[in-house]
Amino acid sequence: MLGADLLRFNLRLLTGQWFRTLMILLATAVGVAAVLLLTGMGEGARRFVLDEFNLLGNDVLIILPGRKETTGGIPPLTGEGTRDLTLADAEAVLGLPGVQAVAPLIVGLAQVEAEGRNRELVVVGTSTELFRMRQLEAGQGQILPDTPLDRAEPVCVIGSKVKQALFEQQPALGQWLRTGDRRCRVIGVLDARGVSLGTDLSDAVLIPVASAQQLFNTQGLFRLFVQVRHIDLVDTLKPAILDLVQARHQGERDITLITQDSLLGVFDDILQLLTLAVGAIAAISLVVAGILIMNITLISVSQRTPEIGLLKALGASERQVHRIFLSEALMMTFIGAMLGVLLGYGLLLGGHWIWPQFPVSVPLWALLGAILLANSVALIFAWLPARKAARLPPVLALKGETDA
Repeated sequence: MLGADLLRFNLRLLTGQWFRTLMILLATAVGVAAVLLLTGMGEGARRFVLDEFNLLGNDVLIILPGRKETTGGIPPLTGEGTRDLTLADAEAVLGLPGVQAVAPLIVGLAQVEAEGRNRELVVVGTSTELFRMRQLEAGQGQILPDTPLDRAEPVCVIGSKVKQALFEQQPALGQWLRTGDRRCRVIGVLDARGVSLGTDLSDAVLIPVASAQQLFNTQGLFRLFVQVRHIDLVDTLKPAILDLVQARHQGERDITLITQDSLLGVFDDILQLLTLAVGAIAAISLVVAGILIMNITLISVSQRTPEIGLLKALGASERQVHRIFLSEALMMTFIGAMLGVLLGYGLLLGGHWIWPQFPVSVPLWALLGAILLANSVALIFAWLPARKAARLPPVLALKGETDA
């Protein structure tokens, strides 16, 4: 039997038994779509996190208050120490040769009131340098002014969601907000930017860092970002910054200094493992589809026993009969896999349309692996029923008997 004849023969069988074909196509399509959907979401999450951190650039160092020794794994995101990181430390670091800019950060929650509306919002104390480092722009008005770090100006920049929640359709520029027990004038509305530094800045109020110190009654900084003049200076400046702060903190090395590369490398490894894990979980559904293929193929063998006997009586060999049943299972699985690819990509594109900020991307290994796994599972689970059909004696098969 030629390949073209085998193809026409199987197509006639698939269309003749449409319900059986539909069940196998559905099971395979759902399994492949699940693999693509979960791996695509995992890869999208990985790219989203890496893109967010990449906005800082490789020339930015992050100083955390407190020191924590690590022997591997993710760098500490919280420090453990008794001495605060202060604005004076920031000014001293800025004076080091090779340091281009510093951006302090204080984050807290406060009640924000305007136009008779009250919300509990994230308040970020920082400087104009953070806007430049994070590529933040004002959709209306301007960003925080370039003033000395220790000057508490009564101004603020609000996110787009804050503007909508507090002012609705009214203009926000020039209006006064009350944050806690202090007032500030709105000088800018952030352009829609999404998540930044783990905080949704569209739902935040940004004020000068000195104003945040007064609002939260603290002198300590949550973070300090240091931008170097050239990426080649990073390795040189790291020990210089550590030594400088140690000298300022009475000989105590109580800060943690991390780089973008260390964060990106750890997050990349973790998210890749998570993507592999969810992909493997989704692949279990393909094994379930394989069991369905085996059961349906066994039923098909029992239903088509006289047909098998006729084929063997006409001269078909065991190998040819075996190939007929295997090719039928593989054809159904391949068509189901292609439908699953279309379904998986459709769901991912639909999710991206709903949330454009979240990138979706199916790794090539997941796409090829899902198709290959589906066909391999079909081949393995259809092998036994096909072998049983091939070994039926012609005389017993013509009588409809399945016991050799």
